[in-house]
Amino acid sequence: MSSATPTSTTPRVRRLPLAGVLRLGRPSDIWFKPALSAVASVAPPTLTLLALGRLDLAMYTMAGSLCALYAHNKPYAARARALGLVVLGMIAGLAVALVTASLTTNAVVLVTVGAALAAVQKGLCDATRIGPPGNVVLTFISSASLFAPQTLGQVPGHLALAAAAGCWAWLVGMAPALVRPCGPERRATAQALNAAAAYAATQGTDDDPARARATAAAAIQAAWQSLLATGARTAPRRALERLVVRAEVALAAPADADPELLRTWARELRGRGPVPQADAPAGVVADELLGVDAEPAAPARPLWTRLGPLTPLVLRTALGCALAGYASLALGVGRPYWALVTAASLYQANITLTWGRGVQRVVGNLAGVLVFAALAPLAHAHPAVLVLCCLALNFGAEALISRNYWLGSVCVTPMALLITEFARAQQSGELITERIVDTLVGASVGLLAAVVVTNRRATDRIEEALTVLERARARAACLLAEPAPMRGTLESAHRALAAALVELRATVDAASGEWWQRALPQERVVLAEQSGHRTLAATVRRRESHSWPTEDRRTGRNTEGVRG
Repeated sequence: MSSATPTSTTPRVRRLPLAGVLRLGRPSDIWFKPALSAVASVAPPTLTLLALGRLDLAMYTMAGSLCALYAHNKPYAARARALGLVVLGMIAGLAVALVTASLTTNAVVLVTVGAALAAVQKGLCDATRIGPPGNVVLTFISSASLFAPQTLGQVPGHLALAAAAGCWAWLVGMAPALVRPCGPERRATAQALNAAAAYAATQGTDDDPARARATAAAAIQAAWQSLLATGARTAPRRALERLVVRAEVALAAPADADPELLRTWARELRGRGPVPQADAPAGVVADELLGVDAEPAAPARPLWTRLGPLTPLVLRTALGCALAGYASLALGVGRPYWALVTAASLYQANITLTWGRGVQRVVGNLAGVLVFAALAPLAHAHPAVLVLCCLALNFGAEALISRNYWLGSVCVTPMALLITEFARAQQSGELITERIVDTLVGASVGLLAAVVVTNRRATDRIEEALTVLERARARAACLLAEPAPMRGTLESAHRALAAALVELRATVDAASGEWWQRALPQERVVLAEQSGHRTLAATVRRRESHSWPTEDRRTGRNTEGVRG
């Protein structure tokens, strides 16, 4: 690694871009799955309450039903745990909100509690990497519940409704496992193959080959994480592992890769047919990939160590949500939780992304109130029509939000406004005015809080990531220098180095969009990435061209492996 003095041409104060913020992207590969899951989870409880004439209770069942939006990219073994935790987290936040609402009606206290809940939810969702929709849905439910009339005696029944709907959402989220049990792993592997093919196809001609390489490395790392979360190593999983190894080989030696073959395998994975059978790489003995069995035994980082670097984001969320709610109260708005939720929805990994999310939120909400104005007369015709409109908007929101956040907000906003009318019909003009005011207040105050609470540790995290990468690279280099390293040891070092490279790139990207900080060590980062990828490629070539000693599971003694 170079010892050159860190340099950077990056200005300390960065411009906040507008170009591209509202540009539509390609829809998610599985856009229809969260959309259908949302409808399948929300419809039965809501329609049951409609039939019973208790649509006023739909907010509580909605809390549990919306848990079905989470964990769609996770393998089913991991999804079962993740959805269970989401349901528990949703009920915990709802319980705090309902108890608080039953004890006080002081709006300042309610906003303060809502801001604290939003900060906790933001920290936990980011630390656990639960994925979209993150903390926003949890914060929407808990914040709205704070301003719902409540007594202590009603709280257990309302929580029971949420828990019942949450159990149904868990079943809805797990149901696809009956039809396509390896679906998430197949998609993750296909993405890795496509990313490796894109890097191999454009090697030497791409405008930013380092970015393409980093994208492929991240996709491969995500595929390994998906496979390692599946539990037992079944025959389909072993076949998927071999395909991910082929993506690694293409990343290490793009000139020798066949991009079209990689894309063909990816297309076959997206279908319902059997997993494509790639030739076993050299060095793989008895159909067992190096070190894979040992990977799941590695201890996970404690939650508190993952929360530490997120402190600026948590503080931004707490301050921004509180100030947005207080400002809304000062303006006399009857539903300050809308401003609070708007602020909570903004905070991303850095100030640049937060700014972009703010623009998207404002544009989407303003367009959404126009949709609500058009739908309100129809929805007021009958409660059944109101429910059907909400279900349609729920589907539309999840189907469109992967194109761009503002496009999904066009459906989310009228849906949220219509949900407030489950208990009683309200004046549409008043709802529209309050939503517009709260959107502008929440976005403005939320962005101000993000500017005030700077993340000065972003550069420190780059230094930490560089240290981790250097240690992983040195360990792999030492093993490469040995004449006969253990199979699992070298493969474990390979995985650690790959993970360190992905983490460094993510850390640099987050810091590069941060506001007002020290210059970034760009030269050191470039040199570290280059040397890290060279070492990573060397471990792949070593696996491809050598036989390996193995450990006899019965005796613990080393034996010589057979070349594949």
